[in-house]
Amino acid sequence: MTILVTGASGHLGANLVRRLLDDGHSVRVLLREGSNNAAVDKLDLERIYGDLRDFSSVVAAVKGCDRIYHCAAKVSTLDGKPQFQREIYESNVLGTIHILRAALNADVTKVVVSGSFSATGHHPEKPSDETVPFYPFSPHLPYGFTKACVEHECLKAFADGLNVVVAVSCAILGPNDYKPSRMGRTLMDFANGKLLAYVPGGFEFVAVKDIVEGHILAMSKGRPGQKYIFSSKFLTVDELMGIFEEVTGSPRPRLRLPGVMMAGIAEVADFVLPRFFPQVPRRFTSGAVRILRMHRYADITKAKNELGYQPTSIHASIQQAYDCFAARGLITPVEGNFVARPRENFS
Repeated sequence: MTILVTGASGHLGANLVRRLLDDGHSVRVLLREGSNNAAVDKLDLERIYGDLRDFSSVVAAVKGCDRIYHCAAKVSTLDGKPQFQREIYESNVLGTIHILRAALNADVTKVVVSGSFSATGHHPEKPSDETVPFYPFSPHLPYGFTKACVEHECLKAFADGLNVVVAVSCAILGPNDYKPSRMGRTLMDFANGKLLAYVPGGFEFVAVKDIVEGHILAMSKGRPGQKYIFSSKFLTVDELMGIFEEVTGSPRPRLRLPGVMMAGIAEVADFVLPRFFPQVPRRFTSGAVRILRMHRYADITKAKNELGYQPTSIHASIQQAYDCFAARGLITPVEGNFVARPRENFS
């Protein structure tokens, strides 16, 4: 039977569809017309065009599918205006409601929904696992709120009889990052000498190979109505900069700004840039700085014990990301630092 993947043009989805195709599955993807869908160019899969916010197009995409990986989401570290908050809500929450409702109506065997570590509660004294509740009165970003709502909708669908599992992702690093993601752009900026400063902090990172494996394990072994957190390693920003130096052959930025200073700069930028320079990309928003300063650790014991999940090397995943960007001409390698690898090594 056909497997439906939403969000196939994104970083996770692009790698997931490649894994499914390599495993011999028939894959259908739901794409938005006019969006950047380069991630699935030349892949042998079925394409359906529609919008998750349109229930009729979701029904058409789900029809005839046995399993669904719902990876699509609008990811952001911005607080945004009410119009932006409405857009991210409709994309993430309403889109998920439509997928779950269509799956129930079509008697889909199982659905795996991509979750976010942003929707897991923060424990200040120990790593957070699946039992730590989301605390709604902290200064969360709209994205985190919507992903918490997504988990709630999954539980409602489970109560209605749907076999649904949430696969929780941390910050993803790795190849086949076509849009590219925020972390992918950071690596590109670092390698091309455009990252001028960084802020101390830390977060949980997951190799794209690992989060794909986590989704496969959640589909094959995950208990209905449960969620599982997948991470490869916690890294401080200084450790991440060290790996970037090893991989790219370029030095880290000279400016290591204190968190308090960077938070103030980011807040000013959040006010000024959208109003006067809306096209200027932002790597460190006030929300991103706030998250890094929290030093959120993840406990992946549940995924290991119940699913047999074993994380791999985050360093290797960053190397693969670098090689993939260099092969596409998005990074100018330091002389002698890039060896062309077969394209299949990026999958």
